[in-house]
Amino acid sequence: MSALVRCAALIGALLGVLLGAPALAGDERTLKFRGYAYDLASNRFLYTELHEQQVVDERWLGGSIVYVAPDGSELGRKALDFRQDPYVPLYRLELKARGGYMESIVALTPERIEMAKREYGAPGVKRASVKRPATVAADSGFHVFIRDRFAQLLEGGDVNFVFAVAGNLDAYKFRARRLADTTFEGRPAVRFRVEPGSLLRWLVDPLELTYEVEQRKLLEYRGISNIHDPATGKAYNARIIYPSKPPADAPALRADL
Repeated sequence: MSALVRCAALIGALLGVLLGAPALAGDERTLKFRGYAYDLASNRFLYTELHEQQVVDERWLGGSIVYVAPDGSELGRKALDFRQDPYVPLYRLELKARGGYMESIVALTPERIEMAKREYGAPGVKRASVKRPATVAADSGFHVFIRDRFAQLLEGGDVNFVFAVAGNLDAYKFRARRLADTTFEGRPAVRFRVEPGSLLRWLVDPLELTYEVEQRKLLEYRGISNIHDPATGKAYNARIIYPSKPPADAPALRADL
């Protein structure tokens, strides 16, 4: 069952968000913004995400995410490189607690996706290679994948894809669909559901994502996080928001963050 939970947890890694107005041709920008994670059941504040993205002509080329605990300590960080594929980044996620954890996509070929993982406190790294089908996404590349299929989702059609999960050293069939219209900060928005495209959906809770429609901006995520509780090593079940200003209960961060 833990593998199935981790399959959903790694979908939580899609939380890279392209913000701002449309870019002009040749425009190179570095975007910085924050996300705020809360426990889905208790609404307890869990951590802050510090995003930095390099964008050219609205294409996300790479960047980093730093995860900060309420006390200001660093939980972990992730580096991303989308130059080879907009939907399957080379990336490395490292978490600090419990002897350290690492997962990564280390290489892409036309046919294969090469992955690596080190469990908490383990001395060695496990590696695996999975097929690279035509319709595949991985980690934060799933956000770009959704944006590029936004019209299809708005029209009510299912979007089927393969999700490569480095934390499981495997890949799975998934699907996304429109769930309902909603609002966020008083503005119109739309909710999507993401779930396994197989019988796994009876065992893995679906994820819900709320997007602003015009700029296809991710506003809220509900589901298993890719960040783990330092005390237990288990993935948080979280609500992560990307508001226009910091929530009143978000802890203040050091000036250098």
